[in-house]
Amino acid sequence: MTDSAAGQNWAGNHTYSAGRFVRATSIEHAQQVVAESHRVRLLGTRHSFNALCDTEGTLLDLTGVTATPSLDREAGCVTVAGGTPYRVLAAYLEDAGFALANMGSLPHISVAGATSTGTHGSGAGNRILGAGVRRLRFIGPDGELRDVRRGEPDFDGSVVAMGALGAIVELDLDVEPTYLVAQDLFDHLRWSEVVEQAPEVLGSAYSVSIFGRWNDTDPAEVLVKSRVAPEAVAPGWTGGTPPMAADAPFRLLPGEDHLTLRGAPGPWSERLPHFRGDRQPSFGDEIQTEWFVPADEAVPALRAVTDLAARLGGELEALLAVTEIRAIGADDLWLSPAQGRETVALHFTWKNDPAAVLAMARHVEGALEPHAARPHWGKVFDRLDLSLYPRLDDFRALAARVDPTGTFRNAAVDRVLG
Repeated sequence: MTDSAAGQNWAGNHTYSAGRFVRATSIEHAQQVVAESHRVRLLGTRHSFNALCDTEGTLLDLTGVTATPSLDREAGCVTVAGGTPYRVLAAYLEDAGFALANMGSLPHISVAGATSTGTHGSGAGNRILGAGVRRLRFIGPDGELRDVRRGEPDFDGSVVAMGALGAIVELDLDVEPTYLVAQDLFDHLRWSEVVEQAPEVLGSAYSVSIFGRWNDTDPAEVLVKSRVAPEAVAPGWTGGTPPMAADAPFRLLPGEDHLTLRGAPGPWSERLPHFRGDRQPSFGDEIQTEWFVPADEAVPALRAVTDLAARLGGELEALLAVTEIRAIGADDLWLSPAQGRETVALHFTWKNDPAAVLAMARHVEGALEPHAARPHWGKVFDRLDLSLYPRLDDFRALAARVDPTGTFRNAAVDRVLG
């Protein structure tokens, strides 16, 4: 049975399947719904592109469970409702003189959803967004609340969990004093040059994104985000080339009114994301895929996909809107895309053609297979090599212990848990 009230994801490429759809209005309401349901999956700001949320049971929307964030200045910590979008949290923190260490490209995504799927920002010294979590509050399969805190035995397995361990209704996050960020855009390198210099380019500033289309015909653009400091030094790979003018059009991302400002430094909350929180994010009508490779495999992996694009004779570029390459620091979270290894992410934004994107994803997965690629849990993928997750058996045991009846399981979770 499909409940049409559940609707579609943000991009419109996936219609949710559910026996029933419920939008919780409070934590207590969500607890009641979970306790009375045989199967439950969770829904946030609808930014996943696959069937991760689908269920034959209850699809529980947690975006209505809201609360004003609560800041503990002395502890350097903020408490936030799981369904809160990052744009709301960022504005609250900036007004209070505090900040997060990093943000994703879209500030529209919810804190719990981003945490659960291993979503990230950019920067070789920055870890995934979930690495800033101190405490998670779950609704368990019996409808009761439980907390898991950093340092506890279950914590590293509970942060990136795809909703398999319960409904996250509240989180504590690390914060730090506010800071300024300046964005500069460079376009003097060809794609082939960027590929060979990828580690140097990605490690040259606080947050760096490489945009391209896997050929030297289309432009390659490098977006450099620097925390403002007197000792800041221009990236060496630019060879002294000045950035593009702050008002020059960004050729590989959509309309300038969607994008955060370049040039003059501004608050972290308005510079670390690529897209403005008060505009429709990204292209809108799109499908996303993403794979994560070890940093020492980045150049051969980029070469492999570049060669694939050439072999396909324009087929990849015809379907592709843009690719973004980013670096991510290693962490210890069991199902994180960067667990145990410094990582480079290869992100693809495609036109909204599900069958064609799935076929192309299989081509890309074939090219990346020798390079230990892990997929993004919330995006389209086909191949899944479970041997790339050393703590998977520990996660399976954790899931069996905290959810022995499989209340929060579905086909996507079953594929990982077995």
